[in-house]
Amino acid sequence: MARARRRIGKETGVKDARILVVEARYYDVIADMLLRGAQRVLKDAEATFDVVTVPGALEIPAAIMIALHGSEARDEPYEGVVALGCVIRGETSHYDIVAGESARAIMDISIARDMPMGNGILTVDTDAQARARARPTGEDKGAGAARAALALVRLKRRLIREARARR
Repeated sequence: MARARRRIGKETGVKDARILVVEARYYDVIADMLLRGAQRVLKDAEATFDVVTVPGALEIPAAIMIALHGSEARDEPYEGVVALGCVIRGETSHYDIVAGESARAIMDISIARDMPMGNGILTVDTDAQARARARPTGEDKGAGAARAALALVRLKRRLIREARARR
């Protein structure tokens, strides 16, 4: 299996970014690892972040929208979102519904709201696969989701800066 290229070093151009992290706690051990990885990257980038906890992956999109509306009402909008969770295949089609619908809704929110999003919802066949992907000494997908959100925040900031400079 091909390994994804990892960026080493500190994230730049995202200092003071306000990030929302929504974590599903259905699998506590996996959620802890994902959150640890995401928090490490966000702290290293000097971003500020809030963590919202929900029961499972299907609740993540609704929690994102509720939190986005709340932050805007406080005049403290988020610049990006990190979604963390895990869906492990079972014996029924429920896996396909949860995995597909949570991913679709997250993408819909990202596009409709012009919101940088890092999707760290693992979709795996086994607990061992989930642990390997979540573990900070493994694939560290929580960190990867935070890096993805920060990369999009950086892109959005740059494009806005360039547009303002042309005025």
